[in-house]
Amino acid sequence: MPEPTRCDWAAGSDSLRDYHDHEWGVPLHGDRALFELLCLEGAQAGLSWRTVLDKRARYRQVFKDFDIEHCARLTDTQLARLLDDPGLIRNRLKLGAVRSSARAAQAVIAEFGSLDAYLWSFVDGKPRRNRWTQAREVPASDETSERMSKALRKRGFRFVGPTICYAFMQAAGMVNDHLLACFRHSAASRGHR
Repeated sequence: MPEPTRCDWAAGSDSLRDYHDHEWGVPLHGDRALFELLCLEGAQAGLSWRTVLDKRARYRQVFKDFDIEHCARLTDTQLARLLDDPGLIRNRLKLGAVRSSARAAQAVIAEFGSLDAYLWSFVDGKPRRNRWTQAREVPASDETSERMSKALRKRGFRFVGPTICYAFMQAAGMVNDHLLACFRHSAASRGHR
């Protein structure tokens, strides 16, 4: 049986293909899950998503499955120790951003009831379904990701520029950027993994 047609970027490795086929573009909800994705997208800055995927299990272990309360309580000493962990992207600013963003997430949850509700409010609570036919049509950022970036930075989140926010929106299914020819385009819009 021939392989299904996928978005071009998924061809790089088994881990990318699996992520594309089961996670990317499927509407994601839950404060912890969205916080994890936002942190991992920030960790990717300047790197490939494959690098992050290959280290995701260790990130989950170290940050207690991205428990927001745990991450907000990390000390400078604990963060400094993480710089010696080869299972992580050893960048002081990126690791520190997990704590900063957790603290910002706590404030958002206190104000809006959930991080989920706040983040999804940027797309009015429902996925935007794009109809791209070629990878070059897919933008690196858009007006919504610029608005999200500005709002998140103002609240104290780190590593949340417009491009990172757009990648987050794609991954979380806030925008469906699977190409029309991709076998996941329709399924992702319906929320199927």
